[in-house]
Amino acid sequence: MAEDKKSLEDLGAALAAKEGAAAAAPAVAASAEATAPAASEPAEMPEPKIDEHGRAYATGRRKDAVARVWIKPGNGKITVNGREFETYFARPALRMVIAQPSEAAERKDQYDVVCTVSGGGLSGQAGAVRHGISRALINFEPALRPALKKGGFLTRDAREVERKKYGRAKARRSFQFSKR
Repeated sequence: MAEDKKSLEDLGAALAAKEGAAAAAPAVAASAEATAPAASEPAEMPEPKIDEHGRAYATGRRKDAVARVWIKPGNGKITVNGREFETYFARPALRMVIAQPSEAAERKDQYDVVCTVSGGGLSGQAGAVRHGISRALINFEPALRPALKKGGFLTRDAREVERKKYGRAKARRSFQFSKR
């Protein structure tokens, strides 16, 4: 009985201390708001990252594919590994994936894109080129970041192929089981 009473007193003291800390938290938050800049002031835009040739560079990744992308002002020509992107990516769905960032940023036919891509299959390579174009557009025009971020083009898709395990046919598939 005495132990129960003591544990109740300890619990009450802990709750009182917690409430005291919670009461102090708004005061800390209010002081942080006072030091923060006003919302009416525009945020400082980062500087464009353009090389001596007038190009912006970025790397895009998807699955096992890695794309190195350079963009510069032009008429919308896209070159992948030295070939036109219509011939490299024959499927219309892959061409649509590559065109998405420039359409979302409303910069279609304003930049020439030169990229080298390696690794993975065509679908992964198309996703890598899309990721690289999005990041290169931001390096060239930092003001495009909100539009591209809203479209989800800046997020690196981290999904990878699961490795094969021993004692299994594939990553999870078991060998066929025969009862007799």
